[in-house]
Amino acid sequence: MIEIFQYDFMIRAFEAGIAVAIAAPLIGMFLVVKRYSLLSDTLAHISLAGVATGLFFQFNPIFSAILFSVGASFIIEWLRHSRRIFSESVLAIFLSGSLALAVVILSLAKGFNANLFSYLFGSISTVSPSDVIVILALAVVVFLSIVIFYKELFLVSLDEELTQASGLPVRRLNFMMVTLAAVTVALSIRIVGVLLIGALMVIPVVSAMQYGKGFRSTLFLSVLISLFSVVGGLFSSYYLNIASGGTIVLVALIIFLGSVIFTKKE
Repeated sequence: MIEIFQYDFMIRAFEAGIAVAIAAPLIGMFLVVKRYSLLSDTLAHISLAGVATGLFFQFNPIFSAILFSVGASFIIEWLRHSRRIFSESVLAIFLSGSLALAVVILSLAKGFNANLFSYLFGSISTVSPSDVIVILALAVVVFLSIVIFYKELFLVSLDEELTQASGLPVRRLNFMMVTLAAVTVALSIRIVGVLLIGALMVIPVVSAMQYGKGFRSTLFLSVLISLFSVVGGLFSSYYLNIASGGTIVLVALIIFLGSVIFTKKE
């Protein structure tokens, strides 16, 4: 047996990491096509406020992150549909506001502790058995939702007007999309961290797009790239004794650079 798998915490890290690696680019693909990639970063900062709240009141930060990110995603989508505020302005307001809330909560808690640091940048050693169960369960929900509503989500991400003309519920589909994104962000924070999850949702998708394949093929390729990034990053972080979250994103970036350099656009 490989040495790395002799440790329970590494087995848990791989279980959770693979689940995240599959879920993140699946929903990230729709966000990128919709040109709504910054939503992942905004939801990540909102999740940070949820994590800080959970740590302050001493309950599971993952659940508080989910509550914060899902609730905020509904408000963001409602404001976007109202057309009273530009989409990028809504995202900027929530990003800065949630970060400010997290800072205030931390100041009340009198400290920037190691627990919060692990949520910021990811920590393989802190993934507990209960975290794995929650992450796997939510990843299955995200995966099944995308499989069941694949055609509808594809259409609404490509063209909202065409979707509405087809008689599909555009608002409900958009709410579903941002909810899935919020859940994916929240379940990923243990592996890659709040500040890096946006990269895992976007970089594998953009890398796959460089090959100019169809939507379904690009989606499948982005999942493969994400899986390689997570598995390669976890192996590298263990044997080099470096941060797991940053290593995973760096592996994804290397793959992206390679895809840009070695693919030719017609």
